[in-house]
Amino acid sequence: MKIILTQEVTGLGAPGDVVEVKDGYGRNYLLPRGYAIRWTRGAEKEVVSIRRARSARDIRDQDQASGIAERLRGLDVRLTARAGAGGRLFGSITPAEVVDAVKSAGGPALDRRRLELPGTIKSTGLHQVRVRLHPEVAATFDLSVLPSK
Repeated sequence: MKIILTQEVTGLGAPGDVVEVKDGYGRNYLLPRGYAIRWTRGAEKEVVSIRRARSARDIRDQDQASGIAERLRGLDVRLTARAGAGGRLFGSITPAEVVDAVKSAGGPALDRRRLELPGTIKSTGLHQVRVRLHPEVAATFDLSVLPSK
């Protein structure tokens, strides 16, 4: 099945890429979640607009991505959330909350879709968060989840 990616999919491609995938993977996973659209001649024309939007969001070059990665490594990112007695959260931490916490800690503005959380964060403590800044550059930083008082 030939599809056009509308969002970045790890290990597959970036928005605007035309890729060939197995029928079941495309029909049951990528298309229902909005990660891709079916390839047609009409949809091929949308690739230009998808790539234009992607280039506006993307970090321009690898050197800039490396500089942002260094800034992220030195950050002390803290996030407070309601938690029970055992440190278990009432709910979970979302990528949007992590992006807001990075920004409030003095870090750069990140795209929430580029964050790779270690599963679902449902407990207090220290968690490793990975962010893909560029196809060749990824940064990891520590997220401290603290119980609110």
